[in-house]
Amino acid sequence: MTLRETQVVLEGITVGGKSIKEHLEVINHEKAILYLNDLVKKNNPITEWNIKGIHQLILKDIDDKNAGRYRRENVSIKGATHIPPDYLKVPELMEKLVLNYENWNNIHPIIQAALLHGELVKINPFVDGNGRTSRLLMNLDLMNHGYNPVIIKKEDRLEYYEALDKAHITGNYTDFIQLITRLEIEMLNKYLELL
Repeated sequence: MTLRETQVVLEGITVGGKSIKEHLEVINHEKAILYLNDLVKKNNPITEWNIKGIHQLILKDIDDKNAGRYRRENVSIKGATHIPPDYLKVPELMEKLVLNYENWNNIHPIIQAALLHGELVKINPFVDGNGRTSRLLMNLDLMNHGYNPVIIKKEDRLEYYEALDKAHITGNYTDFIQLITRLEIEMLNKYLELL
């Protein structure tokens, strides 16, 4: 949806030619952002519970059977070289991700947030909504550290997907971290322009 269409949906009006799912995705995303704001206000840490909570809000009324639940089947990522791990490994990998994250407090918050996003998408713990969940989780981490949330714009999507796939295949997150850093700087500049 366009920005204007999104605004209209959030005002409670339906947009002709758009599916119910598209409307629900917009509404659910807003609820997930409000949830993030609550987590930031309460200084809640990154936990599996919060990750599942974000995912549950994203898929609410779209796929309630899988909302907030780790996948119980193997999946592939369209257009990516990386193949997500077997679904049987997902609970263990998610537990390790949160434990590893807790040990990343000695690295810069932007790098930490980018790694959290990248590693979550690498695991691809959910049947659907992994990208949205990981971007929201990255923004939660950024906001918890006093940074602005970043937006992956349409014109940045190809670079975003390529950097993530490279990181997943080679373990080299440099391109992805540079992208997130650039987007954070852009958001900071926009914020400063408003002052």
